[in-house]
Amino acid sequence: MNTWKLEIEYEGSRYRGWQHQHNERTVQSEMQKAAYELFSGRVHLGGAVNTDAGVHALGQVVHLRVEEIKEDVTPRMIQNSFNDLLPHDINILSVKNAPDTFDARSEAIGKQYLYKISTNRTAFGKSLVWWIKDDLDSKKMKAAAEILVGKHNFESFCQKNIENPEPTTVEIEKVEIFVQAEMIFVRIKAPHFLWKMVRRIVGVLAEVGRGNLADTAIERLLKYPSDATAKYTAPTSGLYLEKVYYKT
Repeated sequence: MNTWKLEIEYEGSRYRGWQHQHNERTVQSEMQKAAYELFSGRVHLGGAVNTDAGVHALGQVVHLRVEEIKEDVTPRMIQNSFNDLLPHDINILSVKNAPDTFDARSEAIGKQYLYKISTNRTAFGKSLVWWIKDDLDSKKMKAAAEILVGKHNFESFCQKNIENPEPTTVEIEKVEIFVQAEMIFVRIKAPHFLWKMVRRIVGVLAEVGRGNLADTAIERLLKYPSDATAKYTAPTSGLYLEKVYYKT
């Protein structure tokens, strides 16, 4: 078995997410097609995070396993060959040799997302940001974000999976909000995230910034589960998987 650890970036607007879906265009499917052209042996690709349709990645991690190869190949050769075959909106950033047992998903110990909000309307990049025409008070957003740090029940901030329910307690390690020119960035890091959790957190923070919600609303939503946040869910266009963390 030959195994490599790949770090990739992609612009997710044209894809139905990372994970393979029948009769749908996904990032995994595009990479699988390229891998079949490159290797004659059986190939398996697995991603650290199953990003949703329209979500982007700055640092998705993928394991690539090939049962047999006809000739020795270097990580650089694999990177260049993949990038020659992949669409323009998927790019291999790095390739490293990995143990045969390496699994990008199960070995991840943390994930970090970046959300981009634009306060200026533009003809370019609409699919890459969330444009909010209202004035946002970033100081109020920062104060509200601090309440989210720590271990809490985030049932109010996720889309429940009825078929496969999961515990809703998550320990957020950090929430950063910073402003650069006409952009507001929200960075969130945690060991794991619930479905739509980041987008609903950002949506609620935006309402705080608009002045429609007080920061005390965050405390209530953490203490008393509610599905009221569904209407505040931020669009996928501004969401980026920024980094996946491992022990080594």
